[in-house]
Amino acid sequence: MPDPISRFARLFAEAKRRRELHAEAMVVATSTPNGRASARVVLLKQFDHRGFLFFTDARSRKGEDLRTNAYAAAVFYWHQTEKQVRIAGRVERASDDEIEAYWKGRPRASRIAALASRQSAEIVSRRELLARVQRLRRTFRGRPVPRPGVWVGFRIVADRIEIWSRRLHRLHHRELFVRRGDRWEQRLLQP
Repeated sequence: MPDPISRFARLFAEAKRRRELHAEAMVVATSTPNGRASARVVLLKQFDHRGFLFFTDARSRKGEDLRTNAYAAAVFYWHQTEKQVRIAGRVERASDDEIEAYWKGRPRASRIAALASRQSAEIVSRRELLARVQRLRRTFRGRPVPRPGVWVGFRIVADRIEIWSRRLHRLHHRELFVRRGDRWEQRLLQP
């Protein structure tokens, strides 16, 4: 039976082994309910047969999009290995335990930054943001930095995964995996 998650694991490991810069970087695309699309680069933090997990501020543009339209697509491109993986599916919120475990594992400075920033909101000046960071550093000196309730994780539960491999003369090899219940069907696509 085809298993695109195991294939992804091998490709991801190969990209890291080949020292791909930011192998965990993926472009995530979301959309509002009326179809206004938005894409940005985020970092994959975990993946398994349940899906592909990333973290963000729920008030960000992607957080708002996912609250109202719980579908997303993601793309990995690894130049060193000449591979691309496209993922699409519904999105579910990570469990509180997963979110808390990830939060506690983040560097302290990153936790302070997440607490200081209302991701995607306009700001008068960078100086204002840096002043908030300094105030929070003083406030939490010697104490744990609490996770704000808006810091969440989202898991893309893939129902389509495409693996693209570069070939000469633009005759690229494309494999599409489509989830049908608990099984995956594999198809080949023309370049």
